[in-house]
Amino acid sequence: MKGLILAAGKGTRMYPMTLPVCKPLIPVYDKPLIYYPLAVLMQAGIRDILVITPPDEMAPFIRLLGDGSDFGVRITYRVQKVQRGIADAFLVGRSFIGDDDVCLILGDNIFYGQTLAQSLREAKDDPAEARIFGYYVDDPRPFGVVEFDDNGNAISIEEKPAQPRSNYIVPGLYFFRNSVVDIAAQIEPSARGELEITAVNAAYLHSGDLHVVKLGQDFTWLDAGHAESLLHAASTIREIQKTTGRLVACLEEIGWRMGYLTRSDLLRRAQELKNTAYGKYLEQVTGEGAENGNKLG
Repeated sequence: MKGLILAAGKGTRMYPMTLPVCKPLIPVYDKPLIYYPLAVLMQAGIRDILVITPPDEMAPFIRLLGDGSDFGVRITYRVQKVQRGIADAFLVGRSFIGDDDVCLILGDNIFYGQTLAQSLREAKDDPAEARIFGYYVDDPRPFGVVEFDDNGNAISIEEKPAQPRSNYIVPGLYFFRNSVVDIAAQIEPSARGELEITAVNAAYLHSGDLHVVKLGQDFTWLDAGHAESLLHAASTIREIQKTTGRLVACLEEIGWRMGYLTRSDLLRRAQELKNTAYGKYLEQVTGEGAENGNKLG
């Protein structure tokens, strides 16, 4: 399975904060925002990853992430020349995806949970053509909303409804079989001129091929889409790290615990960053056994 990170948003709703740098590169507490979706893909066991960037913004991403070897993955880059919606990621990445299945995550979404890695691997191995998630929020109107019947089966999905039929929204993490590339190529642009991911999900729903899994209260989902939610996300990450004593989305640690990196790789990276709190944390991690993979979050 290949991984896509759609990091092409300029973050215009967050100007002037995002004028000098696009949204996925701004910090969320102690790490760039894009570290968090990248961590999700890595924990799912996905090592071949495409980062889709805005025009003229690729260089900072490459400077930050390189080719992914520091984390034990392979990262390549493509530009979304015009913002045409989330589903356009499958068209931008079509040649990268090839004949493989694909997981798409948005570059401004943060997921955390003690059983996150297990849930991600289950999603990756799900035989359904499409597997997405439902997450309860107080105000679902700004999101894609999924409605369930009494048996917990998804029966409708609407994009930004004025009168939502449930409080469950679809966060920005999607697992699809390779058929998604052709489906994305066939959907029509919405009234706002975008290829909506909700249209893709609805196509799978109508064909009976969509599996929607509700995320429980032990999961935290954060959308860093505006200044207020960005501040909340940073505060939440700080509190989690303070409580657990572990960094959320430490890519080198995840790479080591997943078996992508050796202890020597981790020590080398810790030495490179020795004058930072991040580097000191990596140094601390090297003294632990790699079998503690259940601590990934």
